[in-house]
Formats: sequence, C-alpha cells, structure tokens
Amino acid sequence: MGHLEAAHLDYYLPDGRALLADVSFRVGEGASVALVGPNGAGKTTLVRLIAGELRPDAGTVTMSGGLGVMPQFVGSVRDGRTVRDLLVSVAQPRIRAAAEAVDAAELRVMEADSDDEAAQLQYAQALADWAEAQGYEAETLWDMCTMAALGIPYERAQWRQVNTLSGGEQKRLVLESLLRGNDEVLLLDEPDNYLDVPGKRWLEERLRSTRKTVLFISHDRELLDRAADKIVSVEPSPAGSDVWVHGGGFATYHEARQERFARFEELRRRWDEKRAQLKKLVLDMQQYAARSDEMASRYQAAKTRLRKFEEAGPPPEPPRKQRLTMRLRGGRTGVRAVTCENLELTGLMRPFGLEVFYGERVAVLGSNGSGKSHFLRLLAGEPVAHTGSWKLGARVVPGYFAQTHAHPELEGRTLLDILWTEHARDRGAAMSALRRYELTGQAEQRFERLSGGQQARFQILLLELAGTTALLLDEPTDNLDLESAEALQEGLEAYEGTVIAVTHDRWFARSFDRFLVFGADGRLREVPEPVWEEGRVARAR
Repeated sequence: MGHLEAAHLDYYLPDGRALLADVSFRVGEGASVALVGPNGAGKTTLVRLIAGELRPDAGTVTMSGGLGVMPQFVGSVRDGRTVRDLLVSVAQPRIRAAAEAVDAAELRVMEADSDDEAAQLQYAQALADWAEAQGYEAETLWDMCTMAALGIPYERAQWRQVNTLSGGEQKRLVLESLLRGNDEVLLLDEPDNYLDVPGKRWLEERLRSTRKTVLFISHDRELLDRAADKIVSVEPSPAGSDVWVHGGGFATYHEARQERFARFEELRRRWDEKRAQLKKLVLDMQQYAARSDEMASRYQAAKTRLRKFEEAGPPPEPPRKQRLTMRLRGGRTGVRAVTCENLELTGLMRPFGLEVFYGERVAVLGSNGSGKSHFLRLLAGEPVAHTGSWKLGARVVPGYFAQTHAHPELEGRTLLDILWTEHARDRGAAMSALRRYELTGQAEQRFERLSGGQQARFQILLLELAGTTALLLDEPTDNLDLESAEALQEGLEAYEGTVIAVTHDRWFARSFDRFLVFGADGRLREVPEPVWEEGRVARAR
C-alpha cells in the first residue's frame, strides 16, 4: 500500500494572488480521505499539485506506490477519443508510452507502401514493447472494466467514441480501471458526478473496501458520510487557502468546524482583552511616572511589555466563512403548473399523464439515460422529440438549470457584463448580486473560465434575477460545495413557486415532498419516498 504527504505547499496564481498557503496534510496507507471546501478554494489545483501536473511555488509532495489520477472531467460531448484512448489516458505511464508508440507505428504502416520494411520493423518493435510493458495484461483488465461499466467486452467497446457514452458510463469506466489497477495511490476529482445512485453506492462500497490509499474530492454529503475516513477541509483566507484536517469523519465534521471557528474567536477575544489590559497598565504607569521619578522604570517596563506583545501579533485569523444568500422569490401561478397528457418521449419514455400543482417540490429520480433530462428540457421549451401534449399553467415562467452548464450565449462574456447588460440596473447592483453568491472575485472572469461550482452558482443567480415562477433543475447540486448546496436548499424552501428537480443527490432529495421515478422500462411511477433501485420501485408503490 502507498501513502501521500503534502508539506507546506504554496501556490500563486498568474496574477500574483496566493491561492494556497502553507498546506500540509498526510493520507496514510489504505485510508480513504475526502477533500472538501468552497468552490474556487483550490481543491482541484491542490490535486494537480499532488499529481505533478503543476509545480508548487514552495513545499514538497512525497508519496509511495504508483499514482492513478481521475480528473474532474473525463470526457465531453466534443470528445473524439475512443474507449481505448480513455482507458490508456488513466493507465500507468509505461502503458501510455507503449500505446502511443503502437498507434504511431500503425499509422506509419497504413500510410507507407506495403513493402516498406522500416515501417513493418517499427510496428513489430512497438508490439514487442507493448507486450514488455504488460499491455496485453492491461487489455485483460480493461475487458473486466468494459463488462462492468458498459456490459460489453473490450474487443467490442475499444473503438467506441467516448462522446457516445453517458457521463455516468464514462466515470464508471475510469473508476473501474483505477480501482482494479495496480496503482496504490488514487487521486479522484469528483468521482461521483454523473453517477446514478446505484453507481454512487457501488463507489461507496469500493472506497470502503479498497486497500488503496485514496484522496477524493466530493460534494455529495451521503458519499462523504459513508466513505470518508477523515476530512481534509480547504479553508480560504486572504493570505491563501490552507487546510484543516478533521479525523472524525463527516458525521461530526460540521460540529467540529463550528467549534474550531469558536476557538479562533475565543483566542482573539482573549488577545484583545490582554492587549487592552497592557495598554491600560501603560497609561496608569505613565501617570504615576509623571508624579514620581521612582515609577519611571516601571513605566518603561510596561511599554516594553506592550511592544513585545503587539510584535508577537494576534492569534491566526480564522478562515473566512462563506456567506451565501440565494433570494429565490418565485410568484403565484395557476393551480396547475404543468399538465402532461399521453406524453411520450420518443425512444425513452412510454406515454404518461402527469399534473404538477403550484408550490409542489417534485424530485425526478431514475437511472442514467431514462429520459429525466429530456423531460426537463422539453418543459423548458427546448426541441425534444415527443408525441402527446404538455403545457405550462397560467403565469408559469420556467427557469432551467442545465446539468452540463452548457450556455453558449454566456461564453466569452464576463459575469459583470452579463449581469450589467441584462439584469442589473447598474454596476453596483450587479456587484451586490455577485457578492451574495460569493462571486465578486470572479466578476471580470468569463463564464467558461469558472470552476464547475462557480458556474452552478451563477446559473442559480440568473434564475433568481429572471423572475421565474417554476424552477426546472437538472442535478443542481452536482458541483456545488457543501455550504452552497445547503444555501440552495434554504433558498428553495423560501421559493414561492414550483420546483421540479432531477437529482441523484440522496441528501438533497429528502427535502422534496413528491417523487417521480423514470424507470428503465420506460414507465413513469410515483412513489411516496425516494427510491433508487428499480426493484424497489414496485414495492414502494
């Protein structure tokens, strides 16, 4: 088994601002440790520093055992790679190098004349190197991975394009490869995103049972509660984020963090009281010294004591708490917010009828690929193949939150420009809105340059400002940090309108009062409580 240790890491952004300052922590052999913290605090950058993709400005990273890394985004709709390319990208360095050599040799053979002896020799050597690097053993492993994640053997799956897989299938495939592979230390950046609940439960079980050493970033409160041995919390401050390690797991994390803040405040209160006492002593001694030369030495001693106390400085400043305020207002609509009659999502869902009433909180559940996102997109007015009819009620103004954060109309524009030109009366109002969402530091950044969590928060802000009366939310908590997810739940509780949300977030789903399950058999079912496995749907009815 391996371990990893970060010691006194500093990292500065290109503009000179400190992102990480004096970060130190250790992940022991066989531990599964969660890395949490606000969006934009530096979690992904910290993982990239540990992985060696970035160089720290100070400090060191040490580890034992091979390192496997899962990036936050493993594929995209524009990804032209194949399944084989994806698996190679997360394989050990010797496998990656041998695969690149085989690809180059094959390309040369295809481009060369059939009697090009040099090309044939290069290809033969590349295959020999592939065997020596244990490439064929890797293909045996990948066969198990594609069977587990996709249900088909590697021989059939290897040339399939990544962009034909769902986000959950991409994540599961990479996780299968890393968790089954030989690397003893794993860095997983939001491995649960896009996984459905059975997939999340599979991941929890694997993290609990693996003998590998794992550091993973996650915002899924249920996953953190079930799978993390301890929590490394990235804590922002003006001097750069540092970390605080909580060894008691997620169940006691919030209470321990509040106690930590209270200790900071108590230390500062005591320091301020002591400083006030010393200053009063100096003033008293000054008055005594003015009346008696014998008190002059005591006056100087008091001044020296105060000076040394102030030079030592106050206790460390506490990490800055996030102060998110989501003012989702809504508005009164007709009694029926959504009505569907004999609605069929072509190729996905059989015909169904549905009525959603004003003020309801409806959670849409089901496995990946069952049609949940298509249903929300249809209600949002996007072109989705269907038959039957659907309509929104009187005064229903839908606001759509896209799971993929795909907003071409926002790309290339800064947050301040978007708000100032479309939603806010002036720059001050725009900055005030960004401040409530902890986005003032990103005001001049383009939308596509934000972290996933910052994009999610900005999307919610736009919904707030748009005057929506019905929220259509597709996995809104996927990239939100813990405090942002809690702020969203509070905002939805105060929202005077209808909420329909697709979610695999078990913690978030508990705050809803109505549950629709899109089944793998194409049928829509309503259940009295959140149900995540197909076999339990019928029993819950």
